[in-house]
Amino acid sequence: MADGVLLKISGLKVAVDGKQILNGVDLTVHRGEVHAIMGPNGSGKSTLANALMGHPRYEITEGTVLFKGENILGLAPDKRAQAGMFLAFQYPTSIPGVTMVNFLRQAMKAVRGQDVPVREFREKLLATMKLLKMDEQFARRYVNEGFSGGEKKRAEILQMGILDPDLAIMDETDSGLDIDALRTVAEGINALTTPKLGVVLITHYQRLLNYITPQFVHILYQGRIIQSGGAELALQLEEQGYDPVIAKFGPVLAGTAGERA
Repeated sequence: MADGVLLKISGLKVAVDGKQILNGVDLTVHRGEVHAIMGPNGSGKSTLANALMGHPRYEITEGTVLFKGENILGLAPDKRAQAGMFLAFQYPTSIPGVTMVNFLRQAMKAVRGQDVPVREFREKLLATMKLLKMDEQFARRYVNEGFSGGEKKRAEILQMGILDPDLAIMDETDSGLDIDALRTVAEGINALTTPKLGVVLITHYQRLLNYITPQFVHILYQGRIIQSGGAELALQLEEQGYDPVIAKFGPVLAGTAGERA
């Protein structure tokens, strides 16, 4: 893996139900970096997340995705997870009758490809919950059953901590959260951020970035990254919205449409 490159996306085009959504995404993520992907609704942000994790509904029509130097486009979702990729869902589903502790142990077993000794798992669980400042009773509850929006997102962060991925893709983790829940979830992500972890934060609003500072911010529009910058770009979007960026780069994007067809 040259120069610490964790994820390299080149010319990625993705279709959903026959409709082209991503139109040539290029992105490189190194270990220890936090990248924020921002854009208006319908720009392709969640499509990018699902395509990276191998959701069967998302058809890769062109481009390459290298993870730790290996082409992953032929891998099933579980194999991508085993390789070290993690996706925090925008809308986590509930699993009645399955406790968090049992779910997390099975997830850990699936990612490792082998059973996990009870003592080792318990030590990992307790250490992660302590790091995230979570009550141990949380692990005894059924997965997302009766959870608030903030609790669902914290459960995703706990799973991320247990699985210890190399790349975490956070799909609109701030969606539906009040300011206190947002702060708590952000603190959890910050607590798990290490020099070996690459993070891709997908968000519509800048407010999450008040608590998690990305080194890179990218604006996705009509399925392509049209502008990249530092954290200051997110502040600019907060002040001015997307219209000035779209007005500046939209005509360029339209001018290349024929080349992409």
